Amino acid sequence: MSRPVVAIVGRPNVGKSTLFNALAGERISIVKDTPGVTRDRIYADVSWLNYNFTMIDTGGIEPESGDVILSQMREQAQIAIDTADVIIFITDVKQGLVDSDSKVADMLRRSHKPVVLVVNKVDSFEKYMPDVYEFYNLGIGDPHPISAASLLGLGDMLDEVVKYFPDSAKDDVEDDRPRVAIVGKPNVGKSSLINKLAQEDRVIVSDIAGTTRDAIDTDIKYNGKEYIFIDTAGLRRKNKIKEDIERYSIIRAVAAVERADVVIIVIDATEGVTEQDAKIAGIAHERGKGVIIAVNKWDAIEKDNNTVKKHTEKIRQILSFLSYAEILFISAKSGQRLNKIFETIDVVIENNSMRVATGVLNEIVTEAVAMQQPPTDKGKRLKIYYVTQVSVKPPTFVIFVNDKNLMHFSYTRYLENRIRDTFGFRGTALKFITRERKENE
Repeated sequence: MSRPVVAIVGRPNVGKSTLFNALAGERISIVKDTPGVTRDRIYADVSWLNYNFTMIDTGGIEPESGDVILSQMREQAQIAIDTADVIIFITDVKQGLVDSDSKVADMLRRSHKPVVLVVNKVDSFEKYMPDVYEFYNLGIGDPHPISAASLLGLGDMLDEVVKYFPDSAKDDVEDDRPRVAIVGKPNVGKSSLINKLAQEDRVIVSDIAGTTRDAIDTDIKYNGKEYIFIDTAGLRRKNKIKEDIERYSIIRAVAAVERADVVIIVIDATEGVTEQDAKIAGIAHERGKGVIIAVNKWDAIEKDNNTVKKHTEKIRQILSFLSYAEILFISAKSGQRLNKIFETIDVVIENNSMRVATGVLNEIVTEAVAMQQPPTDKGKRLKIYYVTQVSVKPPTFVIFVNDKNLMHFSYTRYLENRIRDTFGFRGTALKFITRERKENE
């Protein structure tokens, strides 16, 4: 199911990051009384009532500024606006309605997206409400008074935001076709890969506009089975330096990953793994998705008997947190090994949804404990009472112990490796939760 995306936008220093942090429940954005502190979009997962959505904090918009940093922030805010399903437009009651607010409002009107107008820093409704009414002059709906710093009015504001979410964001009805996100930095061959897959099978049911302006859902049938491929390509290049273009693609990757069962991270074989690749891989890992690393442009690499081994080791070294990911060496241009993609997707989806019976699981854990004793601290040894799997996508296990402070990360990793040795779980992360339990419970 697709998470709606909500972007918080406005000119600098009106309290965007304060609101973002209040809704996210943790201090993710830097809050400082200096315009331009938040230069990159930052995202977080937020829940309100029965809705879950992804929220984006943006740098302040200065519509006509020639300053290089401010113009870059404006570009990033535009990407966030393009990506969002709903926009929170935040203004400042204490500064009042200024010309820049009107220019931002014009920019938002052109987006044709639902906009919730918010007037921040209303610490006293009684005192400031006459000033709030001034913002009706923007002509984009009712102004909603809040104080992000004092957590006033946030519930009413969120009630208004979720009104614009599609019914599918709340319903449990899901399309059971596998959803595969193709992510990676620009120009690594994401679109070429999808086009090649679609052309080979010659059954493109339809091209459906996805949740972002540049994401396209393509239905592809292979061996009688339908898959939905989510492409995050299509970034409009505007005489910007390469680093900016790469930064813009991150939120697109987030939106695509949220909607996917399996994430294919496309890496350029001629460049190797970049910092941008690692960031995108981290997003997929954190969200517990099935992961395939597709090393594209493999036909452009000079090879010997050790080439595959060397590249695999390098990828495993840099993306050490993705030790479970499947790696394929492909060429979207020539079609080399593309038939392996569907086979690997099926394996990864099966593993991401695999359930292990509690009895069998505890046999494996008991054997693992016998082979390597649990850690001790100050004479007290960790006892593992039992382990049970509580969910899938990703497979999640709860370990009941006598003292969770004794459960070192290294021992959890040891148990994970033993479970993987037995059940495989190729291509999917495993999540472990430690719970304390008294021995006589």
